[in-house]
Amino acid sequence: MKKLFSNFRGDAFGGITAGIVALPLALAFGVSSGLGPSAGLYGAIFISFFAALFGGTSTQISGPTAPMTAVSMVIIAGLVAAYDGDVNKALPVILAVFLLAGLMQIGLGVLGMGKYIKYIPYPVVSGFMTAIGVIILVTQILPAVGYYPKEDVAYVNQFKPQAEEIILENILKEEAGEGLLVLENFTETTRRAELITEEDINKESKTLAGKEASGVLGTFKVIGRALQNINFLELILALATIIIIYGFKRITTKIPSALVALVVVSGVAVGFDLPYRPIEQIPTGLPIPKLEIFTEFSLSSLTPYIFTALTLALLGAIDSLLTSVVADNMTKTKHKPNKELVGQGIGNSIGALFGGLPGAGATIRTVVNINAGGKTKLSGMIAGVMLLVILLVLSPVASQIPAAVLAGILITVGIGVMDYKGLRAIPSLPRDAKIAGIKVSSEVIIMIVVLLLSTFWNLVYAVGIGLVIASLMFMKKIGDLTAKRSDVKSLSKEKYWDDEMEMPEKLKEEVFIKHVKGPLFFGSTSEFQSLSKQIPETATAVVFRMDRMQYLDQSGLYALEDVFVDLKQQGKDVLLVDVLEQPYYLMERIDIIPDLIPKENIFATFKECLVWIKANVKDNGTKNNK
Repeated sequence: MKKLFSNFRGDAFGGITAGIVALPLALAFGVSSGLGPSAGLYGAIFISFFAALFGGTSTQISGPTAPMTAVSMVIIAGLVAAYDGDVNKALPVILAVFLLAGLMQIGLGVLGMGKYIKYIPYPVVSGFMTAIGVIILVTQILPAVGYYPKEDVAYVNQFKPQAEEIILENILKEEAGEGLLVLENFTETTRRAELITEEDINKESKTLAGKEASGVLGTFKVIGRALQNINFLELILALATIIIIYGFKRITTKIPSALVALVVVSGVAVGFDLPYRPIEQIPTGLPIPKLEIFTEFSLSSLTPYIFTALTLALLGAIDSLLTSVVADNMTKTKHKPNKELVGQGIGNSIGALFGGLPGAGATIRTVVNINAGGKTKLSGMIAGVMLLVILLVLSPVASQIPAAVLAGILITVGIGVMDYKGLRAIPSLPRDAKIAGIKVSSEVIIMIVVLLLSTFWNLVYAVGIGLVIASLMFMKKIGDLTAKRSDVKSLSKEKYWDDEMEMPEKLKEEVFIKHVKGPLFFGSTSEFQSLSKQIPETATAVVFRMDRMQYLDQSGLYALEDVFVDLKQQGKDVLLVDVLEQPYYLMERIDIIPDLIPKENIFATFKECLVWIKANVKDNGTKNNK
């Protein structure tokens, strides 16, 4: 406890500053997600406090971030559509997915998985981050120009026929669930159909219109209508916000430019009583736990989203641990990755219980905290308390913020989150793969695939596909490299090792020495399996030098067995030299040793093997009698 308050003044200033920086982003991410500004604010409050309290990075400031919000947006949109466009009906399942993601993060930390997060390939992360930027940037175009598809009567009316069909289908499904036969209960069906009101059709039409215009593709579908229906006041407010954010940074970086833009543009809009569109009303008072998470949904409704929750958990882990590395570099400390995952998981779990967006360690907020004097966990906890005070005291004022201002803030976030370092490196990356006869860079392919799939299809699946492609390409590279290093050559063409120089000249055609260099695994077995066909017929003994084969997997083990069997069937002696512990163990487990290769044919050094060769191999291809 004493250590926690050892830097109270610096932590207080750092936490308050970080909380102020977090405010506009929390509100903007909440609006962008579809759950409203309060969800972003609640997430920032609880994640900041509890991730700091239980986490493993002293100066980390956590809360909703661009990547986590983008994935959350996909989850929310899918579930809201599944519940007929009713956010309140979908909310228990949405928050249950967020809670599950938090629990998974705790599990990752308890299982010690923090140290493995760093093995996710950079091209996958780069493509994903750039896609996040594109998604945020494109999807904020409509609110920035003041166009809302659900409020475009002409556009909504296009969906009325489809809306009527869906409502009728739902009636038939309800009757089927009640055990009613349509043909026998036509009167009942007709009665229910007649109860459909114009309001019901309009509501379903708006849901369909919103769904059709959501995401990047949806934005492109309605961009023409948006440009024909620009609300110039909303556009001016958004542009003014963007200009102030970029312009104020040139004056000073000590005061957050996003906060300056929020205060100035909102102040002008409110002060001059402009007819702008405000954000949704932020509830006053303390956040209330959403206990319906445990009462108003079934496990079966959550099952399809387990992989989605895992992706959210992994993304939050990556995001947080990358920020932890930045904090380490600035403070010359060392974070505890597994403890950090537990802290992030606790923060996300509690945040979900109160209706908050999931989040992660936020780099900009963490840097601001450190520069302002924050050194201990207290700074992150103070940042959460600061946001709670703002919620309790200023929520009526915050509810007057123009929606276009938050759209402008998010546009700058989208531009800033893209991985320009990875994009700039594209021309200089080595072209190490071929597609349709054209040389390309495998890393660029992975980056582009993840970028395109994330932007135009599905963020969650894009990451999974990117990881699979990256793994396959990595295995191919390692397999090719291993095969190249372990090239199959006759002894007369392969450079002798020093201890092989004593081989009698007259035995060089009788003895084939194979230097096995590197691991023998499923990516390199094909080249090795061709070995028995390339050994000269004159050779009566084959020596495998295995001191550089550090690892052998099951595929490699059976490839090794196949080669040994082929050689034995050809009447050749197989000699093993310096077999390392792991390969030796596996060969014993399936009885290659001693059933196929007797222990007297296994030697610790080549010198011992050479003694056997001189005693058992003649220069005419026949063996000495033992």
